[in-house]
Amino acid sequence: MLATSGGRRGYGGWPQPGRRVYVEAMTSPTHLDLDVAVLGWGKAGKTLAGALARAGRHVVMVEQSSQMYGGTCINIGCIPTKSLVTSAERTRPADDHVASFKEAVTRRDTLVTRLNAANFAMLHDLDTVTVVDGVARFTGRHTVEVTGGEDRLVITAPVIIINTGATPRRLDVPGADDPRVLDSTTLQHVDPRPARLVVVGGGPVGLEFASMFAKFGTRVTLLARGPRLLPTEDEDVAASVTAALADEGVELLVDAGATRFTDEGGDLVVHHDKGRVVTDVALVAVGRAPAIDGLGLEAAGIRASGGAVEVDDRLRTNVEGVYAVGDVNGGPQQTYVSYDDHRVVLDQLLGSGARSTTDRVAVPTTIFMTPPLARVGLSETAAAPSRHQVAVYAKPVAKIAVMPRPKILGETHGLIKVVVDAETDQVLGAALHSTDAQEVVNLLALAMRAGVTAAQLRDGIWTHPSSTEALNEVLASRVR
Repeated sequence: MLATSGGRRGYGGWPQPGRRVYVEAMTSPTHLDLDVAVLGWGKAGKTLAGALARAGRHVVMVEQSSQMYGGTCINIGCIPTKSLVTSAERTRPADDHVASFKEAVTRRDTLVTRLNAANFAMLHDLDTVTVVDGVARFTGRHTVEVTGGEDRLVITAPVIIINTGATPRRLDVPGADDPRVLDSTTLQHVDPRPARLVVVGGGPVGLEFASMFAKFGTRVTLLARGPRLLPTEDEDVAASVTAALADEGVELLVDAGATRFTDEGGDLVVHHDKGRVVTDVALVAVGRAPAIDGLGLEAAGIRASGGAVEVDDRLRTNVEGVYAVGDVNGGPQQTYVSYDDHRVVLDQLLGSGARSTTDRVAVPTTIFMTPPLARVGLSETAAAPSRHQVAVYAKPVAKIAVMPRPKILGETHGLIKVVVDAETDQVLGAALHSTDAQEVVNLLALAMRAGVTAAQLRDGIWTHPSSTEALNEVLASRVR
């Protein structure tokens, strides 16, 4: 059935706060004509819904599952996986790893339940927001049909925001439908903790899960399709990551794309370009695809390209009044980029309309393995053919004397590397494979946006003991 709930004002027979009813039990027509329809409860969508509702717009939020209030990040992505990573980092070799993993999953679930409820309340409690659980598809340019079982609700709105996110890509190889071949969502609740795990894919998701499960005592084999990990990073950065994984016990096989999965004597066997690996379960981590299947984009005349909803630099589709935000538009698949998407669209609807995605400068990223790998701007390899005369500053974390924090935490793997324009002393980019990299990279990103020089960062006065102190020493250590 199609579950609905609404704000205090309601619409005709639509429910009041705290009530949850079904369309078939309602006396009002199964049709809503509102100002804004948001399809999907991700970061951009929920933030837009809240901001527009507070500005007096009547908004309907359509989410296909109550388990996804708050979107991917809250429920199955960033937050729950980082909870598991944190739990893994707290384990010790002598711990009962099966029990530790089970406890970690319980902590993960408790956190997600709390955040899911808070996200529901943040929209449901607004006067002009109606929440609808169901599957949405376009039936016209500004008409959406939402279904739940046999129930049907038609929504019309002059503004529609597509925010349906992305889903894990599947491998199109024999045996990939084996129930022991998991994705990043299902692996979070694998029971019991596997003694053996094969990770197919060396991207951010694959690296995070490989590092995490290794700390939970699982024997991990990582299959990378290319000749090394992280092909877009410099070789010394990739080597630092590879060494950290090896010290955790992760076996890396390169040039080893998975070709099929078979069952042999009750074991799962992963066949790859160089041979085979016997395992308990496998994680397929080969990227995520925008979730556009079943949206009925063709009925609205909305163009898609490359498997994503096509948008311009203001996140407008080719249909007036229809926007696409977050992972579904084919842009960077990061929650904070989705948050900026909301600012771009909000400026179209309530502001001057000048803001665009071209305004984004020095957007950082982080892979939350142990220790994390953060990146902003150009690598040395990418900067070399540019117009810049490049200076490179780098030092292994274990040799940075002024930064004792990694030694305090007992995690001294890594490398910090900064690429600088030798003529202007402006930071062009940085890679930080280090404790607290996810925080320090934001300082470097801000420096790049604000024009702060490498010398100013080098000569800065930073708290002690902190990871920011590394800049004092690394930016005094030019290697070429």
